[in-house]
Formats: sequence, structure tokens, C-alpha cells
Amino acid sequence: MMKKFETQLFRRNFLQVISTLFGATAINPNLFAQTNKPNIIFILADDLGYGDLSCYGQQDFKTPHIDSIASDGLKFLQAYSNSASCTPTRVALITGRYQMRLKVGIEEPLQTDSPKDAGLPPEHPTMPGQFKKIGYSTTLIGKWHLGDLPNFGPLKSGYDRFYGVFSGTTDYFNHGSKSSTPLYEQEIPIDRHGYITNLFGDRAVETIHQHAQNKTPFFMSVHFNAPHYPWEGPNDEPESKRIKDLIHRDGGNLKIFASMVENMDENVGKILKALSDKGLTDNTIVVFTSDNGGERFSRTWPFSGMKNELLEGGLRIPSIIKWPGKISPNQTTQQVSISMDWMPTLLAAAGGNLDPMYPSDGENLLPQILNTKNPIKQRKLFWRYKVASQRAVRDGDYKYLQIANNEFLFNVVEDQRERANLKDRHKDIFEKLKNEWTSWSLSMLNERERPATFTNAGRGLADHYGVVNSSK
Repeated sequence: MMKKFETQLFRRNFLQVISTLFGATAINPNLFAQTNKPNIIFILADDLGYGDLSCYGQQDFKTPHIDSIASDGLKFLQAYSNSASCTPTRVALITGRYQMRLKVGIEEPLQTDSPKDAGLPPEHPTMPGQFKKIGYSTTLIGKWHLGDLPNFGPLKSGYDRFYGVFSGTTDYFNHGSKSSTPLYEQEIPIDRHGYITNLFGDRAVETIHQHAQNKTPFFMSVHFNAPHYPWEGPNDEPESKRIKDLIHRDGGNLKIFASMVENMDENVGKILKALSDKGLTDNTIVVFTSDNGGERFSRTWPFSGMKNELLEGGLRIPSIIKWPGKISPNQTTQQVSISMDWMPTLLAAAGGNLDPMYPSDGENLLPQILNTKNPIKQRKLFWRYKVASQRAVRDGDYKYLQIANNEFLFNVVEDQRERANLKDRHKDIFEKLKNEWTSWSLSMLNERERPATFTNAGRGLADHYGVVNSSK
């Protein structure tokens, strides 16, 4: 009898303990699931070309920390940016939609002469905003470039915290509160001394340490401004004091460019180490990519073209993801992808949803990422760029391109340099893609009415001799 009573008492006490430990889960069924949601760190470089990482063929310098993301996960071999410049791509990235659906997206990019009402509307659903809805803490560290205060900003579009710059470019050393392109904490200009890539890396590490304590799943965007001009490596503060124009056409070289990328790689290494030190590596998705193709010192091989051009070199970008235990190491994929795919893909990984009123133009590529044996999704992608009347479509292996009123059809799988113009050999494909581009463009906002100046003209780049700096 006593044994029976002791057994009943043990069972009752055991159930009480279990109820205490897991009662919160019974009250809120999402709470336990939330603790298992993957953290997500989205690292975006600025103007980094397809071949600027050693894992993509760079041989003049090494990027071991970024390479480790590829060796621990998956590397896309046919990744595209949504645009050949930064603001439009960032619009597509944060909304998961073609940038031309929004007024800010037809600014290529946002500049001092852009309309004051051009910015990311706070009411539009965003990737960080959708993550907040499923319990994530959200942070942006680095470059915003989607509209200025007081009407626009990261804190108005889904981010809880912001440490970075609103502008398209900033000096790597002269970024104080009184500068023309200051560093911000939340929405207040601040003074912090140091090389700005290091400042962004250090803040990312601090943020990881904070989240390791409170256990909340986090979505952290680390949008480096490197290796965007001005051409200043971590030891080039005298150059920062010399230059008058941030576009910096009278400086830079391959050695300085290398030092900028190497420094960014070191900061990525600090971020990865912080995850490891805090035991967060196994439950954190890490993405590394770029906002568009490379600028004047970049390696875009094997492609031709550069930033501001819809040639492959202006659009093809490195794109890498790792998720320990979910993505097998040392994988590559020929899946064609584009910047706006990240929103549906990462939300799917976290168990989140898109806003049904704003369907994504991107694709959820999680099945192809988690298992490279899954069938590749066939893609049809469109681009438009006002400068030089550029238009492009990629459908399968073929690409229609118009640039400066010259028209081409390329097989970009067989002819990566875009040299063999097939428009007469395959007139049916040429006409089909051209007509499809016209229909697609009519479904988007019109191009902006203001002229657009071609910054890659011959007076600025010697190898573009004969290219006039026209405005249309």
C-alpha cells in the first residue's frame, strides 16, 4: 500500500515538474518552436565582382573566411543581382519583388537630385518586418541607401536596430556626425573613430554576444560598404584627408582594392568566430553575396562588363549560404538565382510567410539549396536600366540584351563573355525574348523621366573610349 502511494506521489510530482518546465509551451505553442528557429546573418558586400573572392577564382589575394562559408555550405555559380547598381537591388532584396514596382526602385541609384519622396515606403512589407512577425529581433548594420530621414529609414521598415549610413557611399575614415555622410546610431548621427568596415564588423560581434544572452532568434543584416569607392584601405587615412570627391577617380589601384576586400574578409571572420564562441554556429544560417557586379578594380572574369551595365559582369555576383546540419558542405549549384529570391527562401527556412497582398517575384529556392539533387527551377529573369537604354532577359541559357540601341542574343552558358551574337541565327528566340521583355516592362512602373548619366563613359574610363557620357 505504501509503495503504491509513493508511486502515485512520484508520478504527480513528476507531472508538476514537467508542467512547470513546459507549461509556457502549452500556453503559447510557438514559444518552444521559436527557440529552435535558425538565426540568420545576411552579409552583403558593395560592388564586389563575381571573381573577387578566392573561392570564385581570385588569385591575387585570399579571402579565407568568406571561402569557409562556401566550404561549409553551398556556392551558387549562376547568381544574379536584381540591378547593376545598389539602390534598385536593395529594394528587390528587402521586398522580394522587382524593384520597378516601387518609385524608389527606378532611382538608379538614389542620389542628391532624386525626388525627396523617393524612398522605401514604411507601409510596404519587408524581409526584416516579416521576420519580426514570427518573433525575430532584427538589426541592420551598414549601408541603407533606401531613402532619408525623416520619412524613410531602417527603423521604419522592419529593423529594430540600426548602426550604419543612410547614404550610397561614405568615407572610410571621415564619417563623423558633422560629415556629409555620417554614421548613425538608430536615427542619430554619431562620432566613432576608426575604419568603417572594422566598426561594422565590431558591432556585428557585439550584437551576436547580446543575442547569445537573451536567446531570441535574430535576423541580422550586415551590409558592408566595402569595396565601394572611395579607394581607401585600412592604412590609407592620409588618402581620406586628401580627396575632395568620394567618387575618387584620381586614386585607387589593385593593391588598395585587395586590402579593402581582405579587411572585409577579416571582419567576416570575426563574425563567424563570435558565432562559434557563443555556441550559435549550428543554429545560424549565414549568407554572403553582393549588391551588383564589380566596379573599376574588380575581377569579373570570365564575364565582360561591370557595374552600371547589364552585361554579365555588371549582374553576376558571388552568392554563398551555409546552414550546418541542413546544407551539406562543399556544394555548388547551377541553379539560376537573383537577389529577390532571398526573401521567400529565408522566410521558408524560418517557418515564416510572405504577405499575401504583396506576392514575391522571387522564388523559394530552399529545396534546391537543401538538396542539390532536386530538379533545378527554370527561370525567366528581366532587367531594365535607364542609362544607355539597357534591357535584358535571361530565359534558360539564352539572354536578350539591348545596350545603347544595339541588340544581341547570347547563349550565356556556352558564351560567358557575350561575344557571339546569335540574333540572326536564332531569330525566333530573339524576337520572343524581346517581345516578352516589352510585355514585362509594361507591367512595371515607367522609367524615371529625369535624365540618367552614364558614369562608365570614355572620359572617366579609358577602356570605354568612344562611349559618350550622354544623358537620356
